[in-house]
Amino acid sequence: MLILRCPAQLQLLEETLRKSLPTSLPVLGTVMTVARGNPASHEVLVDSWPQFSIVLTRLRPEDHRDPRDYYTNQLSVFYRDKEALQALLDGTEAVTRERAFQIMGMQDGLDEAVQEVASTRGLKVE
Repeated sequence: MLILRCPAQLQLLEETLRKSLPTSLPVLGTVMTVARGNPASHEVLVDSWPQFSIVLTRLRPEDHRDPRDYYTNQLSVFYRDKEALQALLDGTEAVTRERAFQIMGMQDGLDEAVQEVASTRGLKVE
């Protein structure tokens, strides 16, 4: 996953996400915040650029205080295809299993994908 830091990239991503409202809303807010100074210490990740399949926003890993605090370890996701979501959940460095986390998104299929990955790994999902 690539971390977007360039203001021009963030602006282009923001414009792209606006075209997919309301399903892009969970990540759009964070993208806008990061593009405008990032006071909350978040980061924006994409699988590829400029043609991306998935956008993930999260708190910077160095700012995580408690690995059991799933409120602090909140992830927001927007994806264009379920395969990208599955790849993200199955094994990338962007989603670490050493921490409790909650994942937010507004697209159909998110819950099923999370449940499927959790069941294959024997993980508990609430």
